[in-house]
Amino acid sequence: MAEASKVTLSYNDGQNSVELPVLKGTLGPDVVDIRAFGKTGMFTHDPGFLSTSSCESKITFIDGDLGQLYYRGYPIEQLAEKSDYLEVCYLLLNGELPTKQQKEQFDYTVMRHNMLHDQIHNFFRGFRRDAHPMAVMVGVVGALSAFYHDSLDINDPRHREVAAFRLIAKVPTIAAQAYRYNKGLPLSYPKAGLSYAENFLYMMFSTPVAEYTVNPITARALDRIFTLHADHEQNASTSTVRLSGSSGANPFACIAAGIACLWGPSHGGANEAVLKMLDEIGDVSKVADFMQGVKDKRYKLMGFGHRVYKNMDPRAAIMRETCHEVLNELGLHDDPKFKLAMALEKIALEDPYFIERKLYPNVDFYSGIVLSAIGIPVSMFTPIFALARTVGWISHWSEMIADPTMKIGRPRQLYTGAPRRDYIDIEKRG
Repeated sequence: MAEASKVTLSYNDGQNSVELPVLKGTLGPDVVDIRAFGKTGMFTHDPGFLSTSSCESKITFIDGDLGQLYYRGYPIEQLAEKSDYLEVCYLLLNGELPTKQQKEQFDYTVMRHNMLHDQIHNFFRGFRRDAHPMAVMVGVVGALSAFYHDSLDINDPRHREVAAFRLIAKVPTIAAQAYRYNKGLPLSYPKAGLSYAENFLYMMFSTPVAEYTVNPITARALDRIFTLHADHEQNASTSTVRLSGSSGANPFACIAAGIACLWGPSHGGANEAVLKMLDEIGDVSKVADFMQGVKDKRYKLMGFGHRVYKNMDPRAAIMRETCHEVLNELGLHDDPKFKLAMALEKIALEDPYFIERKLYPNVDFYSGIVLSAIGIPVSMFTPIFALARTVGWISHWSEMIADPTMKIGRPRQLYTGAPRRDYIDIEKRG
């Protein structure tokens, strides 16, 4: 980060002004450093932080106008095509792609940590059977700090590394067990010899009475979903993890906070909303009427367009290809729900109304279809998002803790409540 220039903010009185440095990053727009502005007795006001940089980071870069997403400088398209999720985890955590030996050691270490302490299974039994899997994940992930005391010293780099391995390894196991508990199925343990995505599918769908073989096409599709959702810069849940971590909270508590934030329907529930929309439309014959209703503002179109990307979501093109691979492999192109989804896609890609407004299908549209085709219930869509995003959260948390300039987060406010007033005895109140 370098100081590019300065800007001068002048007051209306024509007499006072304040000079603020302009900082230049590797990519993206320059940033005005307003830290000195507080000395004037005023603060800036930016609800939702739409124009505010909250930190300096080297992990992920997004250019919404150009439709670019880079992990540590590598375009997401290249990583999704040529890499796998655990290699992406290594990259996000360490800043560089691993050598072959480093990759093998990293994979081995992650898979060695995927078992849960046996007493943790008691936590699942404390929830109602119909509890949402995200409620279970928030509770169980937060409770990991009660079991793994040897990775709670946030100032020890080795402790932070061990905590990262444990979270990346155990969150899939927790997510799968949350699903099985909800369904009344016996708990399933990880299986040696399977990849990260294969193990998750195995823990979700295997049974003690029959051999379960993981389909390599669906496993690869799931691994790609993990990769595409691994990080997305300073979004709501990542900012939540950073703000929680700035107080010195342990990493398990911070990731639980991120999961809670992701649970919100405005954040992690987008692909779930896609499937609900398809169910509400009901039949491919109703697609034209529905899309006209979208134009007339009678219906809301889920899974199209993106708050950040003003062009095509770079992850969507990758997932579109993956979506068709899965539908072909499973013979589902003629399934009514998926035919309906493809009809929506066709109109959105050809109709000038949607093209002009850049309402292209986004990653949530295609990933929701893929997850549904694999057989994953809608209630598990957000837990899978949380599973994939865990490495992004822990990478940002680690980066922040290692920063010597870190300060506890403390936003200011524009107070619009009552001015000072004196207490009135209850008998005298009108």
